[in-house]
Amino acid sequence: MANTSEQYDAVITNCRDLYLKKHRDYGAAWRILRLPSLTDQIFIKANRLRSIQDKGKQMVEDRMDGEFIGIVNYSLMALVQCDRGISSEPDLNENEALEVFNFQATAAKELMQRKNHDYGEAWRDMRISSLTDLILQKILRIKQIEDNSGITIASEGIEANYLDMVNYAVFALIKMNEE
Repeated sequence: MANTSEQYDAVITNCRDLYLKKHRDYGAAWRILRLPSLTDQIFIKANRLRSIQDKGKQMVEDRMDGEFIGIVNYSLMALVQCDRGISSEPDLNENEALEVFNFQATAAKELMQRKNHDYGEAWRDMRISSLTDLILQKILRIKQIEDNSGITIASEGIEANYLDMVNYAVFALIKMNEE
C-alpha cells in the first residue's frame, strides 16, 4: 500500500500541474459549467479511450494518458461543483483553485485507501481497458441520476461516482507508468 500511496501522489501531482497551468491560461472559467457539461466532457475522454483500445490505433496523436488526466481533473472539478454549486462567473483565484483541487483529491485518495484495504488492491490485476469500461459505466450512472434530477432510490449518488472515476483513472495512469 505504501507504494500505491506514493504512486497515487505522483499521478495527482501530474494532474495538479496541468490543472494549474490551465488555470493560468483560462482562469476558473470551468466554474460556470453545470454538472451535465462536466459529465459529458468526461464521457468524451472515456469514449475516445475505449475507441482507441477497441481499434488498436489512433488517428489523433494526443496521448492516451492525457485523456485519463482529463478524467481525473474534470471529475475533481465536478466534485467542486457539487460542493460549492455552479458559479455565474470564474470565481476562484489560483490559490483558491488549488485549495479546492487538493481538498477533493485528498477525499478521493482517502476513499481509495479504504477500498484498497477492503479489496486488496484488486485493481492491480485489472486491464486498463476494464478501468476504462468502469469509468464509462460510472458516467452512464451519473447521466441517469442527472436525468432523474439527482433523485436516487438505492445508489450512492453522483459524488461517489465522480470519486470512483478519479480513482479508476489514477489506477490506469499508475498501470501505464509501470508498463
